[in-house]
Amino acid sequence: MAAAEAHRVFVYGGRGALGSKCVQYFKSKGWWVACIDIASNEDADANVLVQLSETFTDQAEQVTADVSHLLGDAKVDAILCVAGGWAGGSASDKAVYKNTDLMWKQSVWTSVISAHLATKHLKEGGLLTLPGAKASLTGTPGMVGYGMAKAAVHQLCQSLAGDGSGMPSGAAAVAILPVTLDTPMNRKWMPDADFGSWTPLEYNLLQLGNRRRTPSIGEPYAAGDDRREDNRHAHTSVTGRRVQRATYRGQHLLLSTQFSCLCHKNH
Repeated sequence: MAAAEAHRVFVYGGRGALGSKCVQYFKSKGWWVACIDIASNEDADANVLVQLSETFTDQAEQVTADVSHLLGDAKVDAILCVAGGWAGGSASDKAVYKNTDLMWKQSVWTSVISAHLATKHLKEGGLLTLPGAKASLTGTPGMVGYGMAKAAVHQLCQSLAGDGSGMPSGAAAVAILPVTLDTPMNRKWMPDADFGSWTPLEYNLLQLGNRRRTPSIGEPYAAGDDRREDNRHAHTSVTGRRVQRATYRGQHLLLSTQFSCLCHKNH
């Protein structure tokens, strides 16, 4: 009997706090893992180094060409874009132009590149995740650049669900909307915050790793589903419709955090 084909995943932002956890997690499950970032991740099986550029087209074409060269005709099971960052400031802030430019590069550039890669290299029924933010479901007057960028990611996710988006048949496009991720950098800049209310990085991995069993990845709870609970409800928007989502019973990480996602499936 022939050996089963190894699962393959690209992690865009695979050197960051969440990205590194993603690489480690999928490696532990026996997946072939490739990292896309400005620096290599030694735990990954392969690395695509992003060349910093002030021009989106230059960076996008470079990453696209390098990924195509690496994969050839091979397809991947998932593309996880977890790149991003945070910068605050209102419209009157002196740094609003600089911060908005940075947020656009970190979240929108990476998401559009990941979406295009999905149209070229994702298997049918595969998974694409994009870095959204719950804050961007409403106005963000104190962090306009961040809010605008994340809202653009949400819109991209919705567009990928539509007819003619170019996504493979049966593929799911998911925008993950945490409140605040529990990362070393966030702890550094917010030392007095309630860390217990933040989303642990491991929780994100549970959501991604349990795609077939987790409502946040393509399988939202239906109204009246008896698996629903009253533990820190989050929200999921399915093809433009927002529905309430709750955690699974007995999973500590799921019960202790707030987590949201936009979930769209291309038919």
